[in-house]
Amino acid sequence: MSWGSEQQGQQGQQGQQGQQEYGYGYGQQVPPQPYGQGYPQYDQGYGPPAQPVQYEQPWQYVAEEPQAAASNTIRMDPVQAEPRTEPAPEPRSVPEPEPEPEPGSEPEPDAGPRPKGGGRDRYFDALRAIALVRVVAYHTFGWAWAGLVFPSMGVMFALAGSLMAKSLERPALKVVKSRMRRLLPPFWFWGFFVVVAMLIHDWMPGWQIVFWIVPVGDPPGNQWGIQAWEILWYLRTYLWFVLMSPLLLKVFRKAPLPVLLLSLTPILVFQYAWQPPYNRFGSGLTDFATFLFCWLVGFAHREGVLQRLKPALVIMASLALLAYGGWYAFAHQAEFGTYDLDEVPVAQTFWSAGFVTLLMYFKAYYDVDFAWLARFKRLDRTVTIFNGRAVTIYLWHEIALVLAVPLIDQFWNVPAFEKWLPLESQWFLFGIGWVLIWVAIPLVGWVEDVAAKKKPKLLP
Repeated sequence: MSWGSEQQGQQGQQGQQGQQEYGYGYGQQVPPQPYGQGYPQYDQGYGPPAQPVQYEQPWQYVAEEPQAAASNTIRMDPVQAEPRTEPAPEPRSVPEPEPEPEPGSEPEPDAGPRPKGGGRDRYFDALRAIALVRVVAYHTFGWAWAGLVFPSMGVMFALAGSLMAKSLERPALKVVKSRMRRLLPPFWFWGFFVVVAMLIHDWMPGWQIVFWIVPVGDPPGNQWGIQAWEILWYLRTYLWFVLMSPLLLKVFRKAPLPVLLLSLTPILVFQYAWQPPYNRFGSGLTDFATFLFCWLVGFAHREGVLQRLKPALVIMASLALLAYGGWYAFAHQAEFGTYDLDEVPVAQTFWSAGFVTLLMYFKAYYDVDFAWLARFKRLDRTVTIFNGRAVTIYLWHEIALVLAVPLIDQFWNVPAFEKWLPLESQWFLFGIGWVLIWVAIPLVGWVEDVAAKKKPKLLP
């Protein structure tokens, strides 16, 4: 981690050995490799993990009390003097209430809470899709300002925290096992190709290869494959949050607002009081502290804490967090070499905290669900695919961008392509990268269905 001059000096001494021994954590520098001249330059890998999906409790039909059968009534017809009887109406049949879902069964991953009318919450789905697009764009163009416009990872952790809080209404051990089951098989499938490719390119792992089985620490790799495995910091951080969530939720429920505010202090302690060690544990601890507030604000959304707050208070607090995060990023450019939030953990923490608080409060207070997406069939379908294949897109997008470079190099051999296509444009690389991502979705996305114990499908 680049935490100041002293820490930077320590990193410089370790150099290549550190890269070989353990993966890059949040905020660590990666040697620049511009697109068009080999491999692209990336940040530390922002994107979503697949965060596992949980619906809210299904809508329950509340049966009305059947009307009691009326006794036979006698009325006098104005025309006929004799009384006549009318048969009593038969009681209405009452539909049985819908059964509760089985404790072991889970809905589509990362679906978010259901809106009032039933179905998926398209507000959460849309945020997740935007986050994934922003991740791929950032890894293509390397825009330093991208995190200020939309802090994708903070948003992803907030959405996952909300879903995790809902899931923990069931036994905690079962929820943790379910989350790991949904995440690990796609990771193993992807990791097989990456590990084999690095072994072919003269990589020989040590005992640290166990982190390719359960990535609670950064999986090791060589410099040749860094473009692929550097993104795994997100999976590692996500697993930390999943494992810690049962305890975090208990603590949060005792004092929601104080715990939420105190979650901003660990990153300040790491910056000004104690620097975590430069190893797997230190990298994981820093990433955990960086996005702890975002995870807990997901708890606050699900537990109804945000909904009870006054709009003026939330807006003022969010703007204060944004102001401090933005100021810190620009005021420390000389120290970190950039204002990119990906390289400045303190700025990332506060900017993401303010941003996701506004997004989650907007959802909680105004109960928006983006149901209007259903009117745009293609857009709605695209958002569905993004959410059903979020883990696939995140894991494979770096490889797609890397493969796009030599593919575009071959286009130069076709005179028509050289004349009419913008082969030197980063936007063209961005487009080819997405073409390869869309090829990967039906080819390897079915692994997510297998992990969720569902029938494999080419598209969700």
